Formats: sequence, structure tokens, C-alpha cells
Amino acid sequence: MAKEIEARLKSLGIELPEGSAPAAAYANAVTVNGLMFVAGKGPTGGPKGKLGDAYTTQQGYEFARQTGIEILAVLKSELGSLDRVKRVVKLQGFVNTTPEFEEHHKVLDGCSQLMLDVFGESGSHARSVFGAVSVRDNLPIIVDSIFEVE
Repeated sequence: MAKEIEARLKSLGIELPEGSAPAAAYANAVTVNGLMFVAGKGPTGGPKGKLGDAYTTQQGYEFARQTGIEILAVLKSELGSLDRVKRVVKLQGFVNTTPEFEEHHKVLDGCSQLMLDVFGESGSHARSVFGAVSVRDNLPIIVDSIFEVE
């Protein structure tokens, strides 16, 4: 199988880490009828805190991008090759924010843009984003994702 996506990652200067293990009693990913549902993932490196307080929108964008890289690492671990991804179907972001924060969409763009950069036209996806009072481990963002895979 061609290694097109691996080459694209390299050209973007992205080296995937090992995919993280689930944080509790659930599967990292489940595939049903050609759709892979990836469990909620957050940024690596341990950032903790709320957007609008501890972090800016631009920092949140970078955390969302890091989260996207973590999602790609899990996909590669589950599929063996990212070339098996046919399409990014949906991203759903939960941004840990203060009540006044209003730029959730700009934060999730960090993950969305990464998917477009990596998968090209097949990276275009539906999405939704929500502000959250609290998220697991006080992470600044968690992203659920769905992919069409072969």
C-alpha cells in the first residue's frame, strides 16, 4: 500500500507519537460499518486549565492541533496505516472555558486545519464545538472524532 499520508506528514514536519491508551474503561476506537469512532482525546504534554483564563484562543488553537496529532496517532495504531482513512467525517470539540469565552470555533480550527492539511479534500468534515464547565483531567480541550475507513 502506498504511504501517501506518511509522506504528507513528513513534509508537514509532523512525527506521530505512540497513540495514548484510554484513560478509563473504554476502547480507544470502535469501527462499525466502515466508520471508526475515536474516543475523546486531548493535547499531549499535560496542559491543564481553561481558555479565557489560563490560556488564550491562540494557545487553544495549538492545543487543538496537538489533539489532532494524538487522534492521528491513535488512528495509525488502530489501522496500521493512515492511508486506510477514506474521509474525516466529523470532529466534535469540548473546550474547557470560562463562561465569558466566545471563540470556541477558532480553537477547534487547530484540529480542523490539521485534518485538511493531512488528508486534503478528504479532510473536509462536519463539526460541532461546545464550551464546557469541566472536562477530564482539567484539559483545555477534548475532541471526539469519526472517520470513514477501509
